[in-house]
Amino acid sequence: MRSRKSTYRRKRRGGKLKWCFGLVIVIAGIYWAATALLPNRSHVNPEWYGKVEKPIFLGGELLDGSALGEGDGLKLPLPVIQSAIDPNVRYEEGTKSVILTTPRKLVFLKANEKIAKINNKPTELLFAPEEKDGVLYLPAHLLAEIYGAEVQEDPESGAVLLAKAGESVQQASVQTSSRDKDATVPLRTGPNIHQPILADMKPDTELRILQSADDWYYVQMNNGYTGYVRHKNVLVGEKRTVPELKLELSADKQKRMSKKISMTWEAVYQVAPNPASIGKLPGVNVVSPTWFSLADNEGNVQSKADIAYVKWAHAQGMQVWGLFSNSFDPDRTTEALANFDRRLTTILQMLHYAQIYDLDGINIDYENVYTEDKENLIQFVRELRPLAEEQGLIVSIDVTPKSNSEMWSAFLDRAKLGEAVDYMILMAYDEHWAASPVSGSVASLPWAESSATRILQEDGVPPEKLILGVPLYTRIWTETEKDGKTEVSSKAIGMKRAQEIIAEKKLKPRLAEETGQNYVEYSDKEGLHRIWLEDATSLARRVELAKSLDLAGIAAWNRSFASDEAWDVLSGIIE
Repeated sequence: MRSRKSTYRRKRRGGKLKWCFGLVIVIAGIYWAATALLPNRSHVNPEWYGKVEKPIFLGGELLDGSALGEGDGLKLPLPVIQSAIDPNVRYEEGTKSVILTTPRKLVFLKANEKIAKINNKPTELLFAPEEKDGVLYLPAHLLAEIYGAEVQEDPESGAVLLAKAGESVQQASVQTSSRDKDATVPLRTGPNIHQPILADMKPDTELRILQSADDWYYVQMNNGYTGYVRHKNVLVGEKRTVPELKLELSADKQKRMSKKISMTWEAVYQVAPNPASIGKLPGVNVVSPTWFSLADNEGNVQSKADIAYVKWAHAQGMQVWGLFSNSFDPDRTTEALANFDRRLTTILQMLHYAQIYDLDGINIDYENVYTEDKENLIQFVRELRPLAEEQGLIVSIDVTPKSNSEMWSAFLDRAKLGEAVDYMILMAYDEHWAASPVSGSVASLPWAESSATRILQEDGVPPEKLILGVPLYTRIWTETEKDGKTEVSSKAIGMKRAQEIIAEKKLKPRLAEETGQNYVEYSDKEGLHRIWLEDATSLARRVELAKSLDLAGIAAWNRSFASDEAWDVLSGIIE
């Protein structure tokens, strides 16, 4: 029989256990309520706080690096400008100079010099570019003047908020339903009330809305702090767009660019053509004489220009785009493109010639160029564009079809060049070149179409900028058998000479559907002769190709190769 005393002890111990268990439940409940229901009251600083003296933001994103100075003396590191505003800003280590380019402005700056050059005119800056710890800093006000960017500096935190021209900014402000005049709204590190507080925001605090998720906005304060705030505490304002700097063409240039281009090159070698002997060129509205070339490593320009030719062309209602070539000399090209001073020498001389000879445009023809000079060629065109724009000149560049050939094609960045010019002219010929190991068309229609389509689709060159180059010449291919192998040679001839051969040999052209051209062949003691003809049939198809792709026009190489019927057919591009 159990004693009453032991029974009592067991009951007492059981009561204590129940009491302790209940206490644990209560404490757990309180903890749960505190963590699950009550908001987090702890405060933290942004990760950059105390690490970056003057943080820089774009679209709420913290960029690498810190700004220098303040107010009018605010400066931004060059790498930030290159990553956030303009990746094409050029830094030349040898001279510690910076070149900024837009369609309207060419800006040249040097470290520690307050005198800059804008469109080659000296301009005094409020503060000079500054180099610190191996990083170059540029005056921030230039971003607004040159690119139209918005730069907002917070005097307390030192934060700099950037917005690019054309960027939309959703404005907002803090609001609260509390009647407490000291009430604030928390800015949290995450989209729930259990995240720490970055800032206690007073009503009417200005915000930029960056994103919206569920019941929370991701916002940025003017002091650079980014975090989350509930929808109910945000008064959404207007959505404003940072104004873009518009490129307004002169009325004269607008008029000249409003029509389809029907151009022909005028090949000028030793003797200038006599305009009186040229005759009518129906439909042609642009001529491009090959007058200018790179003379030496220093960037000087050689000229064969003829004012009489310009006057004749203008009297016929034609524009004159002077062709400037690199003399097809790769080593000279490398040297002349190597630095800003040499490039500027070339540019200023070309602009001088354009002025004294009353040119309407400049046609750039760089061929046989090393691939490593690709970026320097792009830079040259970017630097030419704004100065040419000041004179109302049209800038065009000739490019080959895309291929892996280094000196013929690979050095051309058609996407970037297309952004920097008014027109890009595709030299859609030499599919089978003079020394080709096999006979073939100079420019079959499928090949020409593929060449144009690739540039439109792969490089993003808009059709209204792309001009289709067409050949007015062909090649007589001669094939001979030697030691069981076929040897091939060729000779370039114009359209007239091809028709003379057809008449002399009493040949009957047949349409080669695979090339879209008429074809003839004949044999003699020299071997088999083959000609893929350029005639009214092929030219009409090239015009239709340009129209079907809605291209800016056509350009024919070259006038002296043409037959009389060629111009009537090519005039279809402007009809």
